[in-house]
Amino acid sequence: METLTEIKKRVFLFGDKKADGNSKMKNLLGGKGANLAEMSAIGIPVPPGFTITTEVCTEYNTLGKDIVINELKESVESAIESIEKTMGTKFGDSENPLLISVRSGARVSMPGMMDTVLNLGLNDQAVLGLVKKTNNERFAWDSYRRFIQMYGGVVLGMKPHTKEDIDPFEEIMEHLKDKRNIELDTEFTVQDLQDLVYDFKDAVKKRTGHDFPTDPWDQLWRAVMAVFDSWNGDRAKYYRKMHNYPGDWGTAVNVQAMVFGNMGTNSGTGVCFTRDAGTGENVFNGEYLIDAQGEDVVAGVRTPQQITKLGSQRWAELAKVEEADRAENYPSLEELMPSIYAELNEYQQKLEDHYSDMQDMEFTIQDGKLWILQTRIGKRTGAAMVKIAMDLFKEGVIDEKETLLRIEPNKLDELLHPVFDTKALKRANVIAQGLPASPGAATGQIVFFADEAKKFKNTILTRIETSPEDLEGMNVAKGILTARGGMTSHAAVVARGMGKCCVSGAGALKIDYKNRVLRVDGKEFHEGDWISLNGSTGNIIEGKVATMEPELSGEFGEIMELSDKYSTMEVRTNADTPKDAAIARNFGAQGIGLTRTEHMFFEVDRIKAMREMILADTVKGRKHALEELLPMQRSDFEGIFEAMQGLPVTVRLLDPPLHEFVPHQLATQKELAEDMHISLAAVKNKVAELQEFNPMLGHRGCRLGNTYPEITETQTRAIIEAALNLKEKGIVAKPEIMVPLVGTANEFIEQKKIITETANKVFKERNDSIEYLVGTMIEIPRAALMADKIAEHADFFSFGTNDLTQMTLGYSRDDAGKFLNVYLEKGILTHDPFEVLDQEGVGQLVEMGTLRGRSTKPNLKVGICGEHGGEPSSVEFCNKTGMNYVSCSPFRVPIARLSAAQAAIKAKA
Repeated sequence: METLTEIKKRVFLFGDKKADGNSKMKNLLGGKGANLAEMSAIGIPVPPGFTITTEVCTEYNTLGKDIVINELKESVESAIESIEKTMGTKFGDSENPLLISVRSGARVSMPGMMDTVLNLGLNDQAVLGLVKKTNNERFAWDSYRRFIQMYGGVVLGMKPHTKEDIDPFEEIMEHLKDKRNIELDTEFTVQDLQDLVYDFKDAVKKRTGHDFPTDPWDQLWRAVMAVFDSWNGDRAKYYRKMHNYPGDWGTAVNVQAMVFGNMGTNSGTGVCFTRDAGTGENVFNGEYLIDAQGEDVVAGVRTPQQITKLGSQRWAELAKVEEADRAENYPSLEELMPSIYAELNEYQQKLEDHYSDMQDMEFTIQDGKLWILQTRIGKRTGAAMVKIAMDLFKEGVIDEKETLLRIEPNKLDELLHPVFDTKALKRANVIAQGLPASPGAATGQIVFFADEAKKFKNTILTRIETSPEDLEGMNVAKGILTARGGMTSHAAVVARGMGKCCVSGAGALKIDYKNRVLRVDGKEFHEGDWISLNGSTGNIIEGKVATMEPELSGEFGEIMELSDKYSTMEVRTNADTPKDAAIARNFGAQGIGLTRTEHMFFEVDRIKAMREMILADTVKGRKHALEELLPMQRSDFEGIFEAMQGLPVTVRLLDPPLHEFVPHQLATQKELAEDMHISLAAVKNKVAELQEFNPMLGHRGCRLGNTYPEITETQTRAIIEAALNLKEKGIVAKPEIMVPLVGTANEFIEQKKIITETANKVFKERNDSIEYLVGTMIEIPRAALMADKIAEHADFFSFGTNDLTQMTLGYSRDDAGKFLNVYLEKGILTHDPFEVLDQEGVGQLVEMGTLRGRSTKPNLKVGICGEHGGEPSSVEFCNKTGMNYVSCSPFRVPIARLSAAQAAIKAKA
């Protein structure tokens, strides 16, 4: 049998103005335990207790409960004695019982994700002792019924597991309220509470087959195990997945002497913030309840009151409560208990000053004495995050570098996209959950086909999955919803590039194209029905939800200026239209790292010429069709170059296989056959001929350009002529022509030859020239291995990490959703490799390609244009690798700018 042989401290004491730990020990003590220790050490009144470390949680999950508890037994018994000495009570005593709370505490704040038990130590004898000691029957029996209810749910598994389940305790309480014709828990009499206790215990016996545990030590150990178990509960796992927190961190367990806010009108409990978590305003605020305990404030059992008078008056305005009525029935803590408020105000300022950041605090008032139960760095909105960081900088609390490090890059998304009105969201009915593929908020009427996206003024394009043919419809729609696909599916990637709200991979959706019906959870939604998408959460909501445009604050601009001051990499954008380019430039993009020319061919007036080119059997026929496309593509490039005037623009030559451009529906095939005066059979045969078993590895990229050089010639001509046309207008264009999917040096050499010959031909025709670069996209592993040979001929490398990830891992980006979630849950993968760059595997190829390329061309320009170019940890990797730039979708440019600055700061730390 395995044993714990390593001798180490597993239990840390705090309280009585001293502690074994401090705030720097969050990895070991968890955030809550580390802060309880720190508060104790600086003289904040904290109920005494102890912390069982996060390492014990890992041991518990690895070795099993019996071994771990046996090892902890002596240390925990000693720690309980320490609490008894401080509080003057005895754990398990029937006359003077010590009651304790058992709470979780991971190294990062995970509010509501794990479990808590209050009032532990009560039984039928101890409750009578508590009555005698406090001379407060109602308080004692209220605490007992709360304990059974909380312990039953957390430890004995009596929580409802689905929305159909009924909470047996709530059912009993509601039945009694109906019988007594009352609404609030505070209206229960002592007899009511006694009846609830016995009814609760009876419910436990019926549900579990066992009596409610009466031995306090048995209660304690089972509660500790329940907290450890909650680390791997569904809520906690989902939360970790959302925030990319590793599963092996574990949670600490905090055991603390109970202090009671439910002892009458001179007691209470509350939550407060040193600054406004919604706006960032430097205003102390919060909520409290008199004669309440534990979760009452956040659970919404009663309407909480405001901490400050100002906050109370603001609340009254929103609630439309007259001032006289407010002051009498909803007084602030400042008005009701001025001395307690003054003390709390002093502690909140002391704690913010100590931690140099906004604090989220919990407190209890027990019979006129204030206790602080917790402090932590407060969660905040993106707008509040930016304002608080800049305010603290201007107040001289933190410096420029710390200001930038205080900003979570991904939370900047909240500032850049339309958002739902918060009041409207509270009334919203969420019908399904998908992946938050592209942030923002969208409300519209359901359409099922891209060519019908204009059918209504505001539409939500609802598809099983999207394809390049859907591009125009995606552009028209207010939002995009798919039943399949992941965070880097076609819908997700294109939507992010457009800055359009998208929810993907909503597996609960059943889409019936034939009958134009969306079915979910037994309910039907038809074409034209209104739904709303929250691209920041993945929620799919029934009906209309009001949205509002975000307002970028002056502090946002200041953060961006600071970011550019410290960044050593440029940030470019992936943009296919002048509109996208202009948006990205407004967000501070320093050029374009990827323009996908194929997206330009899907518009209605161009797809016909493109299909004619594909169906042509001769070079002459293809060139004729390409001549129709030339002025259109040249015009596109002029618009993009003009939007980015003076900045570099990387244009990728045609990449996808030709079968993506041909019609696959019979009606469209017939239409094309009529337009081209050929038989339907000829069209069908060509479509079948172009079909590939594995298009990702098929006839695409530079293989197309080398097979049909006229395509590369036409695209090069369009790029060079566009730049020359702008030059005549005094506008500087800096084109960088990128050859996709190169695997051998010879492939690149052949394409570069066509490009330079075409460019020189145009220069001769126009009697003028411009500077341009020719480089390649490194997206095939062999290209990274042969980078030194390719770099002899290339002016730049741009790593296309989307395909490089697919080819290195052997995962299809469109099909990986079938197993990725399982891999993440089992810990086979720590991150989705299409969201976060696989630094160990794919990253090696990126580093190798960069080093080898620069070994033959030291000044080789290197960047990244895959979706990873806007992901913070991947940006940090790019900085470490020595890249010149990262490129990402327009709405991720600010995120990348901040991430680049943070990476540079960390690299020099």
